[in-house]
Amino acid sequence: MKSLSSFLIVLAVLMGCSPKSAEVKEQKGSGPFLHGVASGDPLYDRVIIWTRVTPESPGDSAVVAWEVSGDQEFKSSLVSGQVVTDAGRDFTVKVDVDNLQAGTPYYYRFKSAGYYSPVGRTKTAAQNADSLKLAVVSCSNYEWGYFTAYQKIAEKELDAVVHLGDYIYEYAPGGYGDTTIGRKHEPPHELLTLQDYRTRYAQYRADPDLQAMHASHPFIAIWDDHEIANDVYTSGAQNHQENEGSFEDRKRAAVQTYYEWMPIREADQLYRSFEFGDLVELIMLDERLEGRTAPVSSVTDEDYNSPERSMLGEDQLSWLKSTIENSEARWKVIGNQVIFSDINQDMVFPENPKNLDSWDGYPAEKKEVARFIKDFKNILWVTGDTHASWAIEAMVKEVSLAPLGVEFGTPSISSANYDEYSGLDTARRAENLFQNFNPHIKYANLTDHGYFILTLRKERATARYYFMEDIREPGGAEGRPKEFWVNDGAPVIKQYNVYGF
Repeated sequence: MKSLSSFLIVLAVLMGCSPKSAEVKEQKGSGPFLHGVASGDPLYDRVIIWTRVTPESPGDSAVVAWEVSGDQEFKSSLVSGQVVTDAGRDFTVKVDVDNLQAGTPYYYRFKSAGYYSPVGRTKTAAQNADSLKLAVVSCSNYEWGYFTAYQKIAEKELDAVVHLGDYIYEYAPGGYGDTTIGRKHEPPHELLTLQDYRTRYAQYRADPDLQAMHASHPFIAIWDDHEIANDVYTSGAQNHQENEGSFEDRKRAAVQTYYEWMPIREADQLYRSFEFGDLVELIMLDERLEGRTAPVSSVTDEDYNSPERSMLGEDQLSWLKSTIENSEARWKVIGNQVIFSDINQDMVFPENPKNLDSWDGYPAEKKEVARFIKDFKNILWVTGDTHASWAIEAMVKEVSLAPLGVEFGTPSISSANYDEYSGLDTARRAENLFQNFNPHIKYANLTDHGYFILTLRKERATARYYFMEDIREPGGAEGRPKEFWVNDGAPVIKQYNVYGF
């Protein structure tokens, strides 16, 4: 992947950002800061802070001051500075704030054109913490419903939010959504150009629930396919046709926009890891653009088992192995876009006995990864993509009949679930079939939207699922939590229902 570091705006001269300045208008959300604030990629001593300003004229440039404080009232600034942004990076601003203390909450804000931005709260990675709490999310389709789960996450006490992809969707209005609730995609066509992707991100980032979550917690994100196009791989996508122009141009536009709009540290590759002392190492994989080769159409394809076919690519696979091998963390948590565990879905989808877009579609590399990780304890996969909740004792039968770790799949924030296509009775039957014919699947929920919070302690990792009662109306309730855990050194899922908060 070509480096996007040229799009970074370097810091100019340091300046003060006193809230006492007479010219500053302090109305929250007013002025040019229509897309809120965000932070992300927390390390021990630094974190990214982000915003966007909306200029009066597209030809303008904008001077944006920023400051970070240890208190919400900004009685004193710990560090501050100034940047200039313009149309070349869609008026987004991204600062990598360093010289911070590990495991410490901070507050930040921006100032431009006489206005303060909303205040954001962030936190650096903890180096000596006894526990780590992460919200795990994926699949937020603006048209399918309100981002109620994001608002609920904003209210929780967390160390970070892990987004496993499908942060936006590329379809035209009605192409993959329910426009009857009035949330219609902009622009009014499928995304193909740089301006198309920028407009869609601007729409999503204007959502108040999404803004609330970003302003409350640091973000650790990876893309899946819909940030580019459905079922994307390195050289093409199911949702890209010849009459839509150059795929490489489209991919380049999508990647540029992602780096502009996400609070993410820019590098030559998206895969990376985050250390939280000797407790957790979070390993974020890129299973789309880094090394994924073209999919096959059937398990009977002569190339299905070919070792030349890849999910990660040679460089990323080597990096994954060395990262796990050299990690000193008790828990190795792998941020994973598509399901790793074996899943026999023949009884639910007879024409598609395996999900060929998941790791089951790349069996040679999957087995190589499985053979490697079977010698390590406390491997925990967190997975998005499926619009369903899963608790799985991770199994690759051709390598080992014993669990190779545990896999927790997060439901969609709003993207369509199985029942929204096939009806509730059919979905419930499918849940039972998945578990009956895959005994390593301890929980399958194909109907509820929401997220889970992963809490990691030395002795135990716990996934607590929260489900939204209604995403068709704003401000819906949150209910029916369900909890699973796995003990240190024993990849066996235990569970109980939680009937209150």
